[in-house]
Amino acid sequence: MPSELESTLKKWAEEALESIGVSKAKVADFAELQDKLIENMRATYSERTIDFFLTPRNLGKMKSPDGFARATGSCGDTIEIYLRAKNGEIMDARFTTDGCGTSIASGGMVTEMVKGKSVVEAQEIDQGDVLNALEGLPEESEHCALLATDTLKEAIRNYLASKNEARNSFKELQVQSR
Repeated sequence: MPSELESTLKKWAEEALESIGVSKAKVADFAELQDKLIENMRATYSERTIDFFLTPRNLGKMKSPDGFARATGSCGDTIEIYLRAKNGEIMDARFTTDGCGTSIASGGMVTEMVKGKSVVEAQEIDQGDVLNALEGLPEESEHCALLATDTLKEAIRNYLASKNEARNSFKELQVQSR
């Protein structure tokens, strides 16, 4: 019985082939091509990376985030990260990207990694942590993990700056009311 990931991978391969004009109806050995595409994907990426690419976690925008950042990498991919925090702990994290599968996997992984962590702990997450959690990426795709962590750090800076502004505004109101 095929696993959920296996079913998702087969569907992805079918859609990928059909997007270039290779359809089940027109090609007799479609299943063989589909299997070769899946084999190639598995030779290039870990099962964990494939899973995070095909079934993205935390994908989508967040209304009124406590912290937000958008960054564009050297490859042209853009990642946005949204954070919701309470008492210095990251309660929720979401991301969007216009990038490739490894950007999707990296964004999903970094947002999974920060949930439940303090802001201080989350700031320590780096490219190597994401690469380890994804069980590696091809060398030419490792920059996606860096883009995700750089965007996270910027979203945290944005959160901390907004908390600082709120504290300063509160102090200003206290001084004015005296």
